[in-house]
Amino acid sequence: MRAVAGLLASDAPLATAYDLALVDLDGVAYKGHLPIEHAADSLAAARSGGMRLVFVTNNASREPEDVAGQLTGLDIPTDPDEVMTAAQACAALLTTRLDPGAKVLVVGGKGLVTAVRSAGFTVVESADDDPDAVAQGYAPEVGWTQLAEAAYAVGRGAWHVASNLDLSLPTARGFAPGNGALVGAVRSATGVTPDSAGKPSPTMYRLAVERAEASRPLVIGDRLDTDLAGARGGGYPGLHVLTGVSTARDAVLAVPGERPSYLGADLRALLEPHPVPVLADGWYVCGAAAAQVTDGELRLDGSGIDLVRAACAAAWSAVDVGEPLAVDTVPALTVSP
Repeated sequence: MRAVAGLLASDAPLATAYDLALVDLDGVAYKGHLPIEHAADSLAAARSGGMRLVFVTNNASREPEDVAGQLTGLDIPTDPDEVMTAAQACAALLTTRLDPGAKVLVVGGKGLVTAVRSAGFTVVESADDDPDAVAQGYAPEVGWTQLAEAAYAVGRGAWHVASNLDLSLPTARGFAPGNGALVGAVRSATGVTPDSAGKPSPTMYRLAVERAEASRPLVIGDRLDTDLAGARGGGYPGLHVLTGVSTARDAVLAVPGERPSYLGADLRALLEPHPVPVLADGWYVCGAAAAQVTDGELRLDGSGIDLVRAACAAAWSAVDVGEPLAVDTVPALTVSP
């Protein structure tokens, strides 16, 4: 596959070029409790072409069975073994330092409790039980009492492991504090920075790839700072779809460690080839669209996802060789579905 300024080209649809899709949930497969247009049909078509799916989520509060049930109810038939949660990754990280039977104070939902127990550890509820570690994940019921117990335990030397460090959590009503915000309360009280198993750590991706015995995995996500950063960190190609948190403009301005390999308006991008821009007369040209950076200004011609590709190639190429780029010259780059 050819590469231009960090973007990869694929002459074949991604669903046939890769054997496994590591699919984020909220913002990709659904939004809150609502379906995302084209998601179910696109994933079904990808599956029918031979691509396997594993849904990878930073949500540690829910059991894989619950996640699979929600997806199935949105016309995306899913088995529990096709779900990889941050709770499972957190438990796997605990096994790297703790012996079976070690005591773990769990701050989070039933998904994290089940994962920690399934990994062979003893779950406790109080710092006075002298836990060897604190496993912290998001759950709506987590409050001051649980956070205080975590702080007491970490302050006494327990290993602090977070399922993920997402500062915000998308909901149907807007963005709410995520696990990273709750972890921040414990960190502020103790001065201890926790280890994290969730995205942007590539731990979950690696576990999912090993489970599926895949050789050509593709990460699909909507957040540059978690999904796509995890892809870059693990050495996996990543598809950024514009149905969630990070926008096309965000992609153009992305730092190297968060840049996607592919760009798509939505999950129909799995069923399409992906061209890369070609440099011609100082412009990065992709289809009928073109972009260049001149005197620090991003100049654009065209529309659609090809314009986003061209803009990314122009901006990334300029920034990476030390050329200035005026952020206020980068527009919203709205891509119609």
